[in-house]
Amino acid sequence: MRAIVSVVGKDRMGIIAQVSGLLFSIDINVMDLSQSVMNDYFHMIMLVDLSKCARKFEDISAALDTLGTEIGMSIKIQHEDIFNAMHKI
Repeated sequence: MRAIVSVVGKDRMGIIAQVSGLLFSIDINVMDLSQSVMNDYFHMIMLVDLSKCARKFEDISAALDTLGTEIGMSIKIQHEDIFNAMHKI
């Protein structure tokens, strides 16, 4: 299964390393990512593969939320199907 991870907040060093490090530690593969900084605000969207991760989706979401709180960012994960359905024209 694939999912979309979005990260938003004030820019600072190490955001990509911390988020991808957490994903790596729980066997989630980053397939693609895009990031930008606009007026000191950081935004990143990642396509990730959850097929080798043994954790429940809710636990992954909670881990990302905890990391987000620790680093002052909003980090959310959505199933790819839900993300696509929400963004269809």
